[in-house]
Amino acid sequence: MIVNRILKVILLLLGGVFIVLQSFAYEVEGAAISSLMFLLLTVLYFRWTENKSSFFLWFLATFTIAQILSFAAYYLILEEGQVDYLYFITNILYIIAYIFLISRILRRLDIKKVFLEHSIPILILVVLDIFCLAIVAETTENVLSTSQNNLEYAYNAVIMALLSVALINYMYRNDNKSMLFLLASIFIVFSEIIQLAYYYILLEDNNLGFIYSFFMVVAFVFFYLQSQLEFTGPIPEYKDELEEV
Repeated sequence: MIVNRILKVILLLLGGVFIVLQSFAYEVEGAAISSLMFLLLTVLYFRWTENKSSFFLWFLATFTIAQILSFAAYYLILEEGQVDYLYFITNILYIIAYIFLISRILRRLDIKKVFLEHSIPILILVVLDIFCLAIVAETTENVLSTSQNNLEYAYNAVIMALLSVALINYMYRNDNKSMLFLLASIFIVFSEIIQLAYYYILLEDNNLGFIYSFFMVVAFVFFYLQSQLEFTGPIPEYKDELEEV
């Protein structure tokens, strides 16, 4: 129990250090700290969570491996014209990690009932997702190669799908766990969008480095908190009832 608490404190401190490093554009050092941070978070979840979800554990493990490879990429020297395979492997791992997270939610939902009860909100979400993807794709089409741009498009599509699934899950369940998952998804989406601007648009704006790293840390705090709770069944919305006089 004491080790559990110490590990949580260390994780919070590492999260703060990561945010500070990203704020001052210490990319390599920040990548090293984030790799250690996610490794410890995976150990914390695996070792001290009673009711573990295999999908969430695979999400953490895959995300951690991607972070470590992202850190290793800083020491990879590429010759002119050489394909950066590590870039593709890392981003594919991120995509797989988020798919694990989406699968974890979908497998616990009554899909048929969800579509019957929330068909209009789902349709609106699909339209908004397509609209957002089109806007985001325009920011990188002149910066990345065709293959890289296609990968980024797939990556952003999975991120938007995660947010949509989280929102649908909250509308269906209306409990604390789904609310925390939704908050985590919102923060991770904003973190990814701001990170995109940081790397490809406003390259010298360190404020974006602070914001996206802060949002990422907050997102994973919420992800961990929700992982410690159990899903409940759908909770009917509260309705005021007139009392008979």
